[in-house]
Amino acid sequence: MVDFLCTERMLVVELDGSQHFDQQDYDEARTRYLQTQGYRVLRFWNNDVLTDIESVLEAVMEGLASPGPSPQPSPRRGEGAWLDGEIDE
Repeated sequence: MVDFLCTERMLVVELDGSQHFDQQDYDEARTRYLQTQGYRVLRFWNNDVLTDIESVLEAVMEGLASPGPSPQPSPRRGEGAWLDGEIDE
């Protein structure tokens, strides 16, 4: 589960409180996983939301306006590309 999700723009917004100091490895792995699924992930500290909401909203609006990453990176050097109906491995 994520805090906020826009499936149309493939954007995830996560709000992190003090408990996230103790789970940074988990958060980083989760962000990487979401990115492999094609999502862009924006993270904000709860304190930033409370004290600087304008900057947070501006970042979210920029995230919504920019194109998202492709779900899977393009294969390097043609690896995995279809050639005459067969996979080039």
